[in-house]
Amino acid sequence: MSYQTLYAAWKADPEAFWMQAAEAIDWVEKPTRALFDDKAPLYEWFADAKVNTCYNAVDRHVEAGRGDQTAIIYDSPVTHTKQEITFSELRDRVAQLAGALRARGVEKGDRVIIYMPMVPEALEAMLACGRIGAIHSVVFGGFAANELAVRIDDATPKCILAASCGIEPGRVVHYKPLLDGAIEQAAHKPDFCVILQREQEVADLEEGRDLDWHGFQFGAEPAECVPVEGNHPSYILYTSGTTGQPKGVIRHTAGQLVALNWTMKNIYNVDPGEVFWAASDVGWVVGHSYICYAPLIHGNTTVVFEGKPVGTPDAGTFWRVISEHKVRSFFTAPTAFRAVKREDPDGTLVKQYDLSGLRAVFLAGERADPDTITWAQTHLGVPVIDHWWQTETGFAIAANPLGVEELPVKLGSPSVPMPGYDVQILDEGGHPMPVGELGAIAVKLPLPPGTLPTLWNAEARFKSSYLEHFPGYYETGDAGMVDADGYLYIMARTDDVINVAGHRLSTGAMEEVLASHPDVAECAVIGVADALKGQLPVGFLCLNAGCAREEAEIVRECVALVREKIGPVAAFKLAAVVDRLPKTRSGKILRATMVKIADGESFKMPATIDDPVILEEIAVALARLGYGKKAS
Repeated sequence: MSYQTLYAAWKADPEAFWMQAAEAIDWVEKPTRALFDDKAPLYEWFADAKVNTCYNAVDRHVEAGRGDQTAIIYDSPVTHTKQEITFSELRDRVAQLAGALRARGVEKGDRVIIYMPMVPEALEAMLACGRIGAIHSVVFGGFAANELAVRIDDATPKCILAASCGIEPGRVVHYKPLLDGAIEQAAHKPDFCVILQREQEVADLEEGRDLDWHGFQFGAEPAECVPVEGNHPSYILYTSGTTGQPKGVIRHTAGQLVALNWTMKNIYNVDPGEVFWAASDVGWVVGHSYICYAPLIHGNTTVVFEGKPVGTPDAGTFWRVISEHKVRSFFTAPTAFRAVKREDPDGTLVKQYDLSGLRAVFLAGERADPDTITWAQTHLGVPVIDHWWQTETGFAIAANPLGVEELPVKLGSPSVPMPGYDVQILDEGGHPMPVGELGAIAVKLPLPPGTLPTLWNAEARFKSSYLEHFPGYYETGDAGMVDADGYLYIMARTDDVINVAGHRLSTGAMEEVLASHPDVAECAVIGVADALKGQLPVGFLCLNAGCAREEAEIVRECVALVREKIGPVAAFKLAAVVDRLPKTRSGKILRATMVKIADGESFKMPATIDDPVILEEIAVALARLGYGKKAS
């Protein structure tokens, strides 16, 4: 079947399309229909079904005779640990943990916060919640105490499952003091906490509240899978809100099962039994969808990697893991590849490993600049596929569906819309834009199964954040365009489209040009306020390791390059060379915060920032260019 045939089949009869996809799930009670639209614009999928996530991700594979297959490969270069867990072992471990939670009063509908690093126990905690119908909320391990407190008060968990520490290259991150501080700050108090004591740091347990991970499970009766309604929330995942108050994205159980299972073959082109690796963190949506749920539901082996793309121990660690564990399909962020490329621009380390089993690489999280994709294609010799999705959607809005048809790759594009997504480019008034013109990207309602049906306890906020600007559409918050072949181009967040003397310009397009310079490993462009032109672009350049050329010369070449490729209309004249860019822990560049620094505005330190010191370095660079502190 071709992509066009598949997409047309969905468009002709969405109900039949998703009911057919639902056949791959093991139901306690099958859904009578796919879409429930009686509360439009709030939609639900498979709402009248009864099903269990953990059964579909674990038990059914054991019952089908595949209990000896490896479910989880744990590879931790930071602790020099490797471990394999079969589906049979995973079932027993999850059932025991779920039974211990149930014995302490955790039941269907109760919330459980999970605050853990990249260890198998984090996935076991998620699955144990799903087994008994509890709703989990994973908070990125090491998040600041006040941010964790906000999530505790919003989710009101019955208990918190945490680890004593996380491990970063060269340092131990103390989780327990952060957890204690968060509980102290929060108005809501959990009934109890369960702490996984890691040998790198044993934490003090508070009498009467804190329990040891292993001790608390001793003697517990293993729990069976509890059937839940199709529209029962599987989890709450908090994403940063513009107000500073996190938004609790929820995922309904049945829709998630159907959609994620469908993607594993159709998008990522893996068959049950093969190894799939998403190099992300369980604290982010990629970790939920493609480290924990989708691979296990589909019967794949998933890799839990506790390390970094560089420094654990070098820029070859990705290739070692792929080679050693026979990874078929690999998913990471463009920023990770840029870090590897910066350390190893010639791909010397790639050649040291046998990557013959690797079929494809998928990139998401930020725009994948053509230079990074070209570098990866050249050195890996497999398709390198950019695809685009959001925390809210849970799986790809646009992708190259390798399991259906390998479409030609167009550099700078995440390819084409997936079934379920009717993507439109709109102007401010909600009218469709012509082919090739920049506008707001919106998706016609209803969204497909597996996407957010609403926000946790915040229906009005859900409507105002996503549905009200363009009635009948979901507003993605991204800007872009569609070409004559139907390929989508994500050019920037809507906020990152800048207005230079009346011309709407994409900072992403300028970044694409800058990234093509041979000495530039990574870059960012922001729009700063300008009295004459409204806004002016300013570039930040990180250079390749070992680059010994004059910085001023590289800046001059980059300015000339933008002038040549985009034209004088961009008014691109200012750029600074910096050692690194401020990012979230998931690799997103904090452009909005950089803009506030440049414009001399006060800003809230982002909770997800990887290293706050970098913002001071950016402020110094901006001051040299005449912005920020100096300007104010």
